[in-house]
Amino acid sequence: GEEREISLKTGEAVVAALETLGHTVTRVFAGPGLDRALRSAELDVAFLALHGRMGEDGRVQGLLELLELPYTGSGVLASALAMDKPMAKKLFQLHNLATPRGYKVGRADVERALELHGDSGFPCVVKPAKGGSSVGLSVVHDAGALVPAVAHACRFGGEALVERFVQGQEVTVGILGDSVLGSCEVAFPREGFDYEAKYKGGAQYFLPPRLSDTRRVNVETLALAAYRALGCRGYGRVDVLCSDTENDVVLEVNTLPGFTPVSLLPKIAARAGLDFPELVQGVLDRATRDEAHVSDAARS
Repeated sequence: GEEREISLKTGEAVVAALETLGHTVTRVFAGPGLDRALRSAELDVAFLALHGRMGEDGRVQGLLELLELPYTGSGVLASALAMDKPMAKKLFQLHNLATPRGYKVGRADVERALELHGDSGFPCVVKPAKGGSSVGLSVVHDAGALVPAVAHACRFGGEALVERFVQGQEVTVGILGDSVLGSCEVAFPREGFDYEAKYKGGAQYFLPPRLSDTRRVNVETLALAAYRALGCRGYGRVDVLCSDTENDVVLEVNTLPGFTPVSLLPKIAARAGLDFPELVQGVLDRATRDEAHVSDAARS
């Protein structure tokens, strides 16, 4: 997938930390034959170092459920909901959590993007409906740039999400278990925290965010509510925009956030007093599975 490079970096960082902690680690690379590789590895638990489609959207989680193998992070349903940004937005709205207004455009409707956009106005943000690491993200300022941006986003999964642009501070909130670890403001020299800014430099980080204590607590409370609304567990990272003029809004929930040297959750954990191996162990300690069973009621 398009996030393979980041997944490999996360994996190597996690392996190093687990080995430092004294665990015996087997690397299992996701791809064709993953089920056979998992069966032959004789694992006690799967520490997921996957980002994006296939690894973070519930598919690998479903395979691990079938293999009755505990794994880190959220379960099948929460993973699928969080990865599907338009569906996640519906859940946020159901729970009365503010999120930018938006709509979905499929590959077949790319040329109708302007018609679907209607009076939504500009600027707007266009990104893949299912994906992460800000791959395929664009900020669109006029009608002429909308169709190309939607077509570009549709390259990553076949669907794009178009959202109203919200001016403000981007704050990401780290969660371990069911508790907030802290938050970090991400400031960048150009619009949109895209892949280049995220992984190749240029971004600035403020821990804690440049917010009043009251507003920071409110943002962290909003993030935890979004995490719970999707049924997440284990750990996660929630992205929030702190609007200059309006309410704070939830952008998305990351169920398998990065563990690379420049990743945000480890930065947040470090400020909370958890070094990288301690954070990895904390995630590992919360590994589980859904353990759903068919009821005997139908046979009674």
